[in-house]
Amino acid sequence: MSTENNKIIYLGTGRRKTAIARVSIKPGNGQITINNIPGEKYLQYNPSYLEASKHPLIILGLENEYDVTVNSCGGGLTGQAEAIKLGVARALCNMNIEYRPALKSEGDLSRDARAKERKKYGLRKARKAPQYSKR
Repeated sequence: MSTENNKIIYLGTGRRKTAIARVSIKPGNGQITINNIPGEKYLQYNPSYLEASKHPLIILGLENEYDVTVNSCGGGLTGQAEAIKLGVARALCNMNIEYRPALKSEGDLSRDARAKERKKYGLRKARKAPQYSKR
């Protein structure tokens, strides 16, 4: 939590695959700004990305009461949208601990740890082996 011009700002960090999103929430009218670009334009007007990034606010009915500012880097748009979702949920928990049970039951507070597995030597990919030849 920090203050800027007598407005309280709540912070949260979200991660997914290789994407990292640093999220700040302050009272406003529901605008999302990602890397100084309007959120709809940054997420290419994709409804699933927009819904994912606003999901914690929609659950609590706060989508038109807070402005969300995001600094996001790494990964692709899917990973960044999921990272923003986790960052927003964590920031809302910093704001009011009573929001935690609702967000937890929806799965917004759990970090999705799935990431690409590294390639192993002697294999074509992480697990794909060369074709076996008997003769």
